[in-house]
Amino acid sequence: MIVEIFSLCDAATEQHGRLNLLGTFDTIWADQAPITYPQCAVAIRMRFSKIEEGEHALKLSVVNADGKPLVNAFETKLNIQFHKTDRTTLTANLILNLHGLKIETHGEYAIDLAINGRQEASLPFFVSARPAQNPHE
Repeated sequence: MIVEIFSLCDAATEQHGRLNLLGTFDTIWADQAPITYPQCAVAIRMRFSKIEEGEHALKLSVVNADGKPLVNAFETKLNIQFHKTDRTTLTANLILNLHGLKIETHGEYAIDLAINGRQEASLPFFVSARPAQNPHE
């Protein structure tokens, strides 16, 4: 299994196997903390080979720098079936919409992806104070 796309973005959709991303980012700018980020999405595209056909357990966790979860982990099952095709690989898309994400402090965070109990990818993101603007500009 290969994670081809793993992105934090403003929005994502999937239609007929096409993964559409809008506004990918890795930093949330906030004057003060705590904050509630109104809406964002995690978009993932994975590629599986024929030998990986069957059911896979996926778990997404949004955590702080100490590994403490910000929200309950998202867990689901993904069933990869080749159905008599000549293809040697298949892709699967997953979108997790996050609404009202509460973040207590500025700092580094991560979105961790585990498949079948093994961490496959980690996507860092940051909550940073806005830089002071120069009043003379």
